[in-house]
Amino acid sequence: MVRAGLTVDRLTMAGAELADEVGVENVTVAALARQFGVKDASLYFHLKNAHDLRVRIALLALAELADRVAAALAGRAGKDALVAFANAYRDYAREHPGRYAAMQIDLDPQTAAASAGVRHAEMTRAILRGYRLAEPDQTDAVRMMHSTFHGFVSLERTGGFRHTPRATDDSWSRTLDALDAVLTNWPSR
Repeated sequence: MVRAGLTVDRLTMAGAELADEVGVENVTVAALARQFGVKDASLYFHLKNAHDLRVRIALLALAELADRVAAALAGRAGKDALVAFANAYRDYAREHPGRYAAMQIDLDPQTAAASAGVRHAEMTRAILRGYRLAEPDQTDAVRMMHSTFHGFVSLERTGGFRHTPRATDDSWSRTLDALDAVLTNWPSR
């Protein structure tokens, strides 16, 4: 029997909120059931298992971040677009640490192809066209950008910068300056 008010979307959003509170690795069907005051079995009508829930959280997070990045990019090009994209990415990771961690889940190819991850790739490539990068350099630059953003955000989230006197915002700004310089002066083959 379906419990009134329980939907996949509602459970996914509650799971995302729980992930931000306790970490995505601690989001289980049992934990979610406790939040709704129901037995675990009540949720299996909507969810296959904890992995299914985490994948749904990842897809939600990818869509939320894509919407945020798209809004930040509107009307921008070049370094302004790069900085807007990067700041939207970093801000999302700070505001939604569990959802951000969920986005790192390895999605199967079919799910990934239907996700907002495709929008992220398109927006990143649009930024790179402003730097006049063509393939295969564009793919290399996409990987470099993602590695830079994810690496910085991950180190920041885990306290990797806490033992240095320089403010992380200052380092972030300089990192984006350096990334812009590399993209502007991309080495020729």
